[in-house]
Amino acid sequence: MKKKFNIAFIFISFILFLSISINPAISKEPGKNKNLDEKVGKFLESHRDQWVDWNVSEVDGKVLYDLIIRNNYTKALDIGTSTGHSAIWIAWALSKTGGKLITIEIHEGRYKKALVNFKEAGLSEYIDARLADAHELVKELEGPFDFIFSDADKEWYKNYFVALEPKLEVGGCFTAHNVTWKSSRGIKEFLDYVLSLPNFETKIDRSSQQGISISCKKAEK
Repeated sequence: MKKKFNIAFIFISFILFLSISINPAISKEPGKNKNLDEKVGKFLESHRDQWVDWNVSEVDGKVLYDLIIRNNYTKALDIGTSTGHSAIWIAWALSKTGGKLITIEIHEGRYKKALVNFKEAGLSEYIDARLADAHELVKELEGPFDFIFSDADKEWYKNYFVALEPKLEVGGCFTAHNVTWKSSRGIKEFLDYVLSLPNFETKIDRSSQQGISISCKKAEK
C-alpha cells in the first residue's frame, strides 16, 4: 500500500510540475499578480475618461488583452503608443503570460506622458518604451514577435506589415486598429493585401465602431 501511495504521489507531483512549466500564466508569485491586478484595475478606472490623443477605447483594450491571454503570447510590439492606453492593456496581459512589450511613439510629449502612466499603473517592468520613428525602427527590430498591434499612421499599415511579417512567429497575430475607416486608402490597401495572403487568416473584430483586424500566421509561406 505504501509503495502504491508513493507512486501516486510522484505521479501527481509530476503532473503539477508540468502544468506550471507549460503554462507560464500560472504565476510563481500569486500574491504579486493579485496586487498588480488591483493596481492596474484602479488605475484604469480612475483614468477611464482621460484617454484622448488617439488612444484605443476600453473595449478595444480588452480585445487585445483577451487575445494575448487566450494564445499565451509573450513577445509583443505596439506601434503607436500615444499616451499608453493600448500598451497598458497589452502589458497587463503579458504580466500574466511572462512576456514583455516593445512600444514605439514618435511624439515626445505623448511618450513622456505614457512613461508616467506606465509607472502609475505598475507596469513599467513589462514595457520597453521607445521614442522613435516607427518607419525606421520596425526595420531594425530583431524580433521574433508573436503579437503585433499597429495603431500609427494608417497609410503605412501595409509597410509595417511587410517589414514585420518575417519576424512574426507562426501562430502569432498582427492586429491593426481603426480598420473600419472606409475613407482611408491606407486601410483599404492594407486589408486587401493581408486578405490575399494564403498563409494568414484575417478577421475583423467589430465589437467597437473602430474595428480591429486580426491576421494570424498559419505558416511561413
